[in-house]
Order: sequence, then structure tokens, then C-alpha cells
Amino acid sequence: MAIKKQIIIPIIILVVGLAGMAAFFSMKKPPAEKAIVDNTPIVAVSNISVGSMTLEVNSYGMVTPKYETELIAQVTGEIVELSDTFLRGGFVKKDQLLARIDPNDYHAALIDAQAAMATAKADLEKEVAQGKVAESEWQKITDTSPTQLSLRKPQLAQELARVKAAQASVLRAERNLERTEIRAPYDAMIDSRTIGLGSFVAVGSKIGHVLATATAEVRLPVADNQLEFLVNQGINSKVNLVGVYAGKTTQWQATIKRSEGVIDSTSRMSYLVAEFNDPYQLQNKTNQLYTGRSAIVETTKANVKANITPLRFGSYVNAKIVGNNVAQATIVPRHLVVNGKVAILDQDSTLHYVAIDIIRQQGSNVIVANGLAQGDRLIISALDYPIDGMKLALADDETALEEKNQATELSQPEQLNKLNQTREENELKVANNNASGEL
Repeated sequence: MAIKKQIIIPIIILVVGLAGMAAFFSMKKPPAEKAIVDNTPIVAVSNISVGSMTLEVNSYGMVTPKYETELIAQVTGEIVELSDTFLRGGFVKKDQLLARIDPNDYHAALIDAQAAMATAKADLEKEVAQGKVAESEWQKITDTSPTQLSLRKPQLAQELARVKAAQASVLRAERNLERTEIRAPYDAMIDSRTIGLGSFVAVGSKIGHVLATATAEVRLPVADNQLEFLVNQGINSKVNLVGVYAGKTTQWQATIKRSEGVIDSTSRMSYLVAEFNDPYQLQNKTNQLYTGRSAIVETTKANVKANITPLRFGSYVNAKIVGNNVAQATIVPRHLVVNGKVAILDQDSTLHYVAIDIIRQQGSNVIVANGLAQGDRLIISALDYPIDGMKLALADDETALEEKNQATELSQPEQLNKLNQTREENELKVANNNASGEL
């Protein structure tokens, strides 16, 4: 009996050990299967839109009047009258009276000159009559030809000269009398007034400064290399002026009328001069004094509909000069251009470099005339090592790949569940065998 136990017990221990080893081997986890990862570079693209484009040249400037005049006194005297509109910011019409210098002395001078001219004319007529009498008497005395002196020709010439001098004195007196009235040389706005009622002015004294309101000008500096984008170097081109009026951004349209024809020695710029008619919109206000209320209302509605906004002198404006028209063009970010080429994504999702024709650089962009077609997909994302013909994927494809990877990851827990179930079944069988051996 003891011998049987010595034989059976080692066998049982060996069987249990083998069963345990088999169980441990069955519990070993199989190597996890790695999901297939797509390493295709992901890029973002922008669809190209090609169409007609009008080039513009940007500039800036200050609004100034086309004409301005310094009013100077041409006679001496006291200011005895001032117009109510002769104030800074006042609007006046052409030939409107602004100020009056005391005219009494000049009235007296005119009367004196007129009297002198009347005396000279009387002396001339008297000398003419005396000449005729002298000629008649000479013919009665002798048949010889009379001399100039005997006919009183020198005396007649002298009296004629005195008449002309008297006429000149009258004209001078009349002109000085007219100069006592300071009138506006054109439709203008008062920029300044340097006199007051009762002031004494002399010849050459400054009276005021007026600005013509018919036309405003803007000097626009343009780089020499930008003139090639303008028709006829900008002459007669339209200009969109953008400024601020009453806190709101406002736009006006002007026209380039001339070029100054020289390059500024300081800024090295060429200057184009744009003109804008009736900057203060005074012509639209001339018919507002109607007797009927309905007419006033209709005029106001018309002004509001036309979006009439004054373009004030001294305003700073940005300008966009309308230039050449390009039939087929598109805009591309400048940083995407390398050696005159850009990268596009072909229909088969491969990278391809195309040469482009750049006609102008505009800020951070370039304007391309040739090389790109409507619907081309421009690659706008960066690539580490771009190679012509390499396979690429769009950002939309990246989303689909992530969904595929997520589906693969979700299938792995199911495989683990099956392994755990198999391990539990093996452990149960080992336990049953052990129980049978003991019995």
C-alpha cells in the first residue's frame, strides 16, 4: 500500500503541474494586432476662381481747393462796412460785397478828375475854333501856305494831350473808387478774415483769404512702377476717394485731370491730381428756397436719395485709382509661390507644381494672369518634404481615416472577451480533473 502511494502521489503531482502549466500557457495574451495606419500626408486646399479683374492703384492725399486767393487792399482808408457772411467758414457768391473802405475821399477825387476833364475838353474845343479862325485869316492875307504854328497846330496837340490826361485821371479815380469795395472773385468759402469794422488799411494790407468752392483737388502720390497698371498713366481715370464725414466712412468719386509731370525729389513719387466738382454740394442747395412746402420736401428727399455728402477742404482721404482690366486673373497668397510655381492637387490626389504668370504683387497676395484654371485645387497647407507627384489626402479623407481607426479599436475588446471566455473554460476543466484524481 505504501509503495502504491509512493508511485501515485508523484504521478498526481506531475499531472497537476502539467495541467497548471497548460492553464498558464492558455492564459497568455496573444500579441495585439496593430491597426493599419495610413501615413499619406493630409493637406488643405482652396478652390481657384478665375475671372475678370480691374486693377487698382492705392494712394492718399489731402483735399485742397483748386483756386485760393489772398485778398489785399489796393487803396487806403477805414473799413466802414462788413458783410455778415465775411466770416471764417462763410460761403459767398462771385462779386458779393465783403467789405467797404470809406469811399468819400475817392468820390471827391473822382469829381475833381471829372472837372479837370471838362476843363480840358473846353480848352480843346476853344483851341479848335481858334485854329479855324487863324486858317481863315491867313487865307485872306496871303495865298502862301501857312505854317503849323500859324494854324495853332502845336497848341491844339497840347490841349488834346491835356484831355487825354484828364480822361486817365477820371479812369484812375473811378478805379480807386471801385477798389473801396472788396468783393469775392468767385464762388468761395471764407478761410480767414484779418480786418474788423473800423480798421484802417493801407495799400497792400491783408484783408482775408478765400477758397474756391467750384472744384476740389487731391494730389495723389504714385510710385513710378505703379503707373504701368493705369490706363494712359492715369489721366482721365476714375478715382474712389474714401474718408470720414461726421464719424462715418464715406466715398466720393473723382477724376484724374492731370499729372504734375515731375518726380518729387524728397519722396521719389509721381503726383497725379484728381478733381472733384462742387465739393460742398452748394449747387444742390441753390433751389431750396421755394415758396411751397412740397417743393422743399421733394428737394430734401432727392438730396437724401443721392447721398449728398460734402467733401471738406483739409480732409484726409484714401484713394483707389481704377486701372487696367485683366480678362482672366485670380489672387494667390504670396507665400505659396516658390520659384514662380504653386502646388496644386490633381484629380488623382497627387501633388503637381504649375508655373504661373504673376502680373502684380498686391500686399501679401499676387495677381496671377496665366497658369491656373477655374476649379484648380490650390494646396494652402505646409508640407515637410514636397515632391512633385507624391500622393496626398484631403482633410475630408483624414476624417474618414479616423473613423476607420476608431472602428478597428472598437473590434479589439470583442477579441479579448473571447480569449477570457476560453481561459475560464480551461480553468474549469483543470479543476474537474483534480477532483477526479482525489477521488
